[in-house]
Amino acid sequence: MSSSGSSVLEGWEKGSFSAAGISHDTFRKGSGPGVVVVHEVPGITPKVAAFADEVVQAGFTVVMPDLLGVPGKPMSNGYALKSLVKVCISKEFTSLATGKTSPVIAYLRALGRSLFDELGGKGIGAVGMCFSGGFALGMMLDDHMVAPVLSQPSLPFSVGARRAADLNLSPDDRLVVQRRAEQGCEVLGLRYDADRLVGTRFDSLRELLGDRFIAIELPSTRKTDHSVLTEQRDEASVQRVIEFYRSKLL
Repeated sequence: MSSSGSSVLEGWEKGSFSAAGISHDTFRKGSGPGVVVVHEVPGITPKVAAFADEVVQAGFTVVMPDLLGVPGKPMSNGYALKSLVKVCISKEFTSLATGKTSPVIAYLRALGRSLFDELGGKGIGAVGMCFSGGFALGMMLDDHMVAPVLSQPSLPFSVGARRAADLNLSPDDRLVVQRRAEQGCEVLGLRYDADRLVGTRFDSLRELLGDRFIAIELPSTRKTDHSVLTEQRDEASVQRVIEFYRSKLL
């Protein structure tokens, strides 16, 4: 890790976690109920780390798996493109296939279970962003996931109407998620309203989850508005996510 990356992640404990044939480094910090923060493309940037630090300061134990990129490296167009290529070719992510659950979900579910088994409490939370935006939905397959947050979910990539509506879940997993919503598990979703990468997934989420889906759709002021919690950060939305965790986990 570069010295700049080290300073960005100062105070975070580096570890590793393996499950489902997948291994990644992890970064952990804080105390209290567990929250898994899954970064966006291109990786754990300074703004992703800053958001995670705010969750820590709000009274939570945060674990960030390092799925792509160089931890602490700032966002740039070239860096984002390089990481995007990795998403497209990695077998961990179903970047184009519809009606399938990304293999990395099994890894994240195991990571979440390990965290919950250690910390206990009412359950855990998670947030995914961009390519990982829908991953918290897949983590709802486990009852201990009680505070899932989906920020600008963008997989599979919105090439065509079918992919633009797909939730990156297999039919069987869709049924489990729907049942959990019927049992009372709420899902918080955030997006800019002109963000084409999100496609029509919010319509799909409303159809699947009904009134258990809490949608925050912000007016886009620029064509580049995408990352609600980081690069094009909306302060009120960040606080809404933290309040969601407080209401469900504390």
